[in-house]
Amino acid sequence: MITKGTLWRGLKAGLETTWELAKVIIPIYMIVTVLKYTGIIEALAKIFAPLMQLVGLPGEAAMVLAMGYTLNLYAAIGAILSLSLSMRDITILALMVSFAHNLFVETAVSKKAGVKIGTLVALRVGLSFLSGMILNFIL
Repeated sequence: MITKGTLWRGLKAGLETTWELAKVIIPIYMIVTVLKYTGIIEALAKIFAPLMQLVGLPGEAAMVLAMGYTLNLYAAIGAILSLSLSMRDITILALMVSFAHNLFVETAVSKKAGVKIGTLVALRVGLSFLSGMILNFIL
């Protein structure tokens, strides 16, 4: 049986989680939307199109990878929401970002543990793109 205390703790935890996610997703969504309407995304898409073509994605998907690689998964989600990407594109991006997200923070932590950061970053980004190429081939 669910008690009032359990219900209240669950509601409170859910609202706190929603607030934490919203603090990242909403600003990123707004920034990417502004960049899209100012033409900056289009210019960046043209620059990164050849690289993104390796994984079967449009050039604008580079913005999602940049947000995910440098910030976190939630920033990548915010960027995805503001772009017009297909489910196929989102699937490829989700896999890629899962391999190499939050690189600055996680690399700093790994460095303290004695890991060579150059090797770690190359491995994570390399696996990200390799997985993207494989998934592009499969889908």
